[in-house]
Amino acid sequence: MKNRSISIRLILMNFIEFAIWGAYLTSMGSFLADAGLGPKIWLFFATQGFVSIFMPALVGIVADKWVPAQKVLSLCQLLAGIFMIATGLYAMKNGTFIAAANVAADGSGHMVYSALPQFNFTIFYVLYLLSVAFFMPTIAISNSVAYSALEGAGLDAVKAFPPIRVFGTVGFICSMFLVNFLSNSHGVQYQHSYEQFFVSGALSLVLCAYALTMPNCPCKPSDKGASLSESLGLDAFSLFKQRQFAIFFIFSMLLGASLQITNGYANTFITSFKDNPLFAGSWGAANANVLISIGQVSETLCILLIPFAMKKFGIKNVMLIAMFAWVFRFGFFGLGNPGNGVWLFILSGIVYGVAFDFFNISGSLYVNENTDSGIRSSAQGLFMLMTNGLGASIGTWAAGKVVNAFVYIPQAKAAQAGLDPAAVSAAGNWSGAWFTFAAYALVVGVLFAILFKNPAKAKA
Repeated sequence: MKNRSISIRLILMNFIEFAIWGAYLTSMGSFLADAGLGPKIWLFFATQGFVSIFMPALVGIVADKWVPAQKVLSLCQLLAGIFMIATGLYAMKNGTFIAAANVAADGSGHMVYSALPQFNFTIFYVLYLLSVAFFMPTIAISNSVAYSALEGAGLDAVKAFPPIRVFGTVGFICSMFLVNFLSNSHGVQYQHSYEQFFVSGALSLVLCAYALTMPNCPCKPSDKGASLSESLGLDAFSLFKQRQFAIFFIFSMLLGASLQITNGYANTFITSFKDNPLFAGSWGAANANVLISIGQVSETLCILLIPFAMKKFGIKNVMLIAMFAWVFRFGFFGLGNPGNGVWLFILSGIVYGVAFDFFNISGSLYVNENTDSGIRSSAQGLFMLMTNGLGASIGTWAAGKVVNAFVYIPQAKAAQAGLDPAAVSAAGNWSGAWFTFAAYALVVGVLFAILFKNPAKAKA
């Protein structure tokens, strides 16, 4: 009964944790575009990578050495929630709703958000930046809270955590649907308005309170004779001295470069088929988000496969499966179209669950099993830094270079040559970009297979 109780409590914690993220992550770009900030959308998404370079590791140190992890989680969610609500309030007070420029065939239109002249981008962005800076560390900290609670209850985290974590993705999807179907008094869906920030901020405040009810996660205070590195929790970085951990963290960064590519470009790519007369009226081109959401559903289901996969194939092979899944994820995009090739987009969504879950969850479990409890939270933060920090930041920058070279620069040249819109769109070689990403993932997978040894459970 006790074990069931702790599982239910952790399920609710994970549900809220990722519902906070889902309230705005997939819909914020639409709001920013309406607000006249379309050219700066990349900055808001890249910000998550920037802050993940240092914040998860620093907050992990605090949780390891001085403040119990559940209290750190509560404090971070409090600050993240306050700043996210402030982001929405600033947009509300410095914007209005106007009739959209485009109207339906019957003459009816709809309302969209529009920033007023006094809207200050710097203030708006800094508020968002502060919220994200305190939210991103909570992903790793919530893992530490869960692992500590499960081990305290005598459960095997490898078997018990994945079914719990799956409800995090369920929470993400539910939050996406919430902001999709709710509308404000102007008839504007939350996903196109600043209300999405209110939803996210409110959920953060809920988790702030709920985290304090979680089992205590004991700190490991530094010994009086400990070095400065040990006192600050920097000894997690000493893991780089071990060849296997160094290889693991380096490849975490290399694989992390793939994480934001489809988040940043999949919707734009699929929607671009509307400019092609062959696919302009296709269901797929008009419903890019629906196609992309298949990946979220797949992610939910694939988490449940992790205990079986870990037992059947071992942690190295599970990681390899994830790496080669990225090859198929990108390759299917390069081969597919929203008409008779829409099934390839569907397959891309299905393999996304394997690509994302199998490395992120198995990697987190690898860190948990092979590090001492005194540096575990710091090590989880370091894993987050390498994947969602350095990896995602470098990947966002590099993906932009690739897409510009294959798509936007050729299209700009076609436009300058006076070609019609359909010809301009066709000048972009999206398939070349996706195949480049697939080739990159293939090289990373092959090198990992050669260099990384199948680990034995040995505490660092």
